[in-house]
Amino acid sequence: MLTFLERLAEAVSTFFQTYLEPVAEFLEGYVWSWPPDWPLLAVVLLGTGLFVTVRLAFVQVRGFKHAIDITRGKYDNPEDAGDLKHYQALTTALSATVGIGNIAGVAIAIRMGGPGALFWMWVTAFFGMALKFAECTLALKYRKVHADGSVSGGPMYYIEMGLKDRGFGNWKWMAMTFAALAAICSFGSGNMNQSNTMAVQMEGAFHIPRVVTALIFAAVVAAVIIGGIKRIGRVTSILAPAMALLYVVGALIILLINVKEIPSGLALIVTQAFAPESLVGGGVASFLLTLMWGIRRGLFSNEAGQGSAPIAHATAKTTEPVREGLVASLGPFIDTLVICTMTGLVVVTSGAYKDKVEQSLAAVTAHEAVVAGSSVTDSDLSSLREARQAGSITVRDGALQGAHLVHFDALVEDARLFDGAGNPWNGSLSLAADGTLSVEGDAPTVIGRALHSGAELTSWGFEKGLGAWGKLIVSLAVLLFAVSTAISWSYYG
Repeated sequence: MLTFLERLAEAVSTFFQTYLEPVAEFLEGYVWSWPPDWPLLAVVLLGTGLFVTVRLAFVQVRGFKHAIDITRGKYDNPEDAGDLKHYQALTTALSATVGIGNIAGVAIAIRMGGPGALFWMWVTAFFGMALKFAECTLALKYRKVHADGSVSGGPMYYIEMGLKDRGFGNWKWMAMTFAALAAICSFGSGNMNQSNTMAVQMEGAFHIPRVVTALIFAAVVAAVIIGGIKRIGRVTSILAPAMALLYVVGALIILLINVKEIPSGLALIVTQAFAPESLVGGGVASFLLTLMWGIRRGLFSNEAGQGSAPIAHATAKTTEPVREGLVASLGPFIDTLVICTMTGLVVVTSGAYKDKVEQSLAAVTAHEAVVAGSSVTDSDLSSLREARQAGSITVRDGALQGAHLVHFDALVEDARLFDGAGNPWNGSLSLAADGTLSVEGDAPTVIGRALHSGAELTSWGFEKGLGAWGKLIVSLAVLLFAVSTAISWSYYG
């Protein structure tokens, strides 16, 4: 049975890689990379956040204390329409936002954009607090209260009702478009990314087959969401603070161990936000790369402006939309300015983002290669790429002759290639002018010292500080964060 499920999972994965991945890459080019100089989405996201912040006189700062009082239950009224208390609505939304983005997303941003990407995540989160206030206030104002006392709300409601109320005509088509895209998103970033990252982490840490992890994951999520929003609220009100506490305490212990490195780590984050180093391209290209990775990971982490959190906050028991908007504004603060900062500081102060660690990598055909002798370093990579020509690379007893593999824009050190039986591979690899590799027959796997990224990078940072306990904390956090995100996003969908 397990073999059948593994084959099925492999077939599904192949289908996505063959048919959906090219579509996603094509759309990504327009969503995040057009126009090349200043991508439109970055301008719109930051520009709207800045406008709302100024227009509402820095509501995220002025209303911060009041938001905490509301969340503590100071203004709760059991007689108000709605399904969840303010605190439960916040934890339900946080369960969706506090997820893999806080563990893997921050590490990816630092790996691809440098430490300065974390600064732009902070900027995105600060303006995102005002955005979250605005979108969730509207969700309460234009929600629908049903005959049984339950409520429904979100962008699909306030797009249609709000714009019509303001005299802008019928925008139902846009509301329906948002609802359809949100449903698609619930499958993608809400579930697929979470379950995949968790399965990879469980396999790497505890050698649990990915299919087994997936089945357990699906069963747990189903058991919760079948009970509806009230059961989701009860579960997330316990799960969200517990998982955040576990992760933050572990991170704080590591930061206390590396306390002398915190000032220099913060300085590095700020300076490299505007003058990033060691990024391909240099100058403006490097700055934009850092900026974009910070913004895109910030959005993935806190979802401000995405329109998902208003669906959860619309269920709050209140007759005061502004109150719930203030509660919602705490989301980006907790998610990005607290939890993501913990991850970023652990990765930077521990030096984990610079470490090349012995690890099993993907098949050799998934890597780029450059032709060079044994004395080259990462600083030579740009010139090696420019001088590269099509040809072949000989592999003898698992070692590449006169060539190096590239992983996350850095050379793989001591790379060895092995066949399916675990024996050193011998043969020839075809090298294309763009650096891609191909081989006849089954591609050998690679073991070597290389940079980490994603959850593996965060796990390595924790492991450097707390040993095996650090790896265990990250593995448990990935498990809890992934499950909680999938629960809330399943409700959104």
